[in-house]
Amino acid sequence: MRYKVVETSDVTDASLEQILNEWTAQGWNLDAIQFAMRDSSKRPAMAFVTFTREENGDEEGDEEDG
Repeated sequence: MRYKVVETSDVTDASLEQILNEWTAQGWNLDAIQFAMRDSSKRPAMAFVTFTREENGDEEGDEEDG
């Protein structure tokens, strides 16, 4: 099993939708979304989107930044 974590400080529906569409199109499956909150606001300051996919062993060096 491989994991991919995508971090964003632009926590909007459009940015999260773009992240989800981009990485699921590459074969990753959504695992979780974690939000980091600010003390002074009810709006999240950051989001961490976690994806997984099965490891094939053929994907050596498959490092992509998101």
